[in-house]
Amino acid sequence: MSSITTDQGVVHYEVFGRGKPVILLHGWLGSWGVWQETMTYLGQFYRTYAIDFWGFGESGKKRESYAVNDFVSLVDQFMERLGIPSAPLVGHSMGGTVALSVAIKYPHRVHQVVVIGSPITGSSLALALKLAGYKPIAFMVYKNMGLLKLGLKITAPLISEDPRWSQMINRDLSQTTLDSFLQSISTLRNTDLRPMLKKIQVPTMGMYGDKDVIVDPNQWITLKQNLPHAIIKRYSNAGHFVMLDEPEKFRADLKQFLYADKEKLLSIPHIFYDE
Repeated sequence: MSSITTDQGVVHYEVFGRGKPVILLHGWLGSWGVWQETMTYLGQFYRTYAIDFWGFGESGKKRESYAVNDFVSLVDQFMERLGIPSAPLVGHSMGGTVALSVAIKYPHRVHQVVVIGSPITGSSLALALKLAGYKPIAFMVYKNMGLLKLGLKITAPLISEDPRWSQMINRDLSQTTLDSFLQSISTLRNTDLRPMLKKIQVPTMGMYGDKDVIVDPNQWITLKQNLPHAIIKRYSNAGHFVMLDEPEKFRADLKQFLYADKEKLLSIPHIFYDE
């Protein structure tokens, strides 16, 4: 367990492996734990860092703001403190939205971007997530955490085919505060990256599960339309958690992309992979 102290709060992270750095970013209500198997695999080739956003996991929870833009700033500060000038960013769900935003705001920080089931527009979120961004509803849900956990346990097979997911979300929910629960999803709901995606010049890959019930799986179309050089990988048997539902394909595709020559990828603007 490692952490750094920034001017805006403590950031917890885990690190594994040796080599060039790769930074992994979790989704809403998640933590670094979703990346454990990915880190074990990538750690054979890279030095992998998995960050807990403020308000989640083991990171600090004494802030007034937990907006998506705060997490963008967190990634920049984290890389600055650890002396990482540039690295690939791999983000799941909200973490992918953060990764794209870092590439837009701090382009010198990002070597490659991979997004997994990530919303490009907040309107793509499932209705339940949109409603969670309203304070009265968020307060009611958070104060009835037992019912939320029960609901997630019942619906877990629709969200991920990995039976461990239910245990993961229960653990991570226990480490989430009301403010981080509300503010992060509220700002994610209002996100629209489409006008800014054209600023991203680094190789980018979107990985989307066709069975996703959390984020509209057709967000790959939005990504491709607004960032034509993006590579798209679709997974017919995966939902929102591609790395859990189709782990072997996910890891092979991720490694292939991270190993690819940057100039070669950028020279072929309409690469598209479909499954």
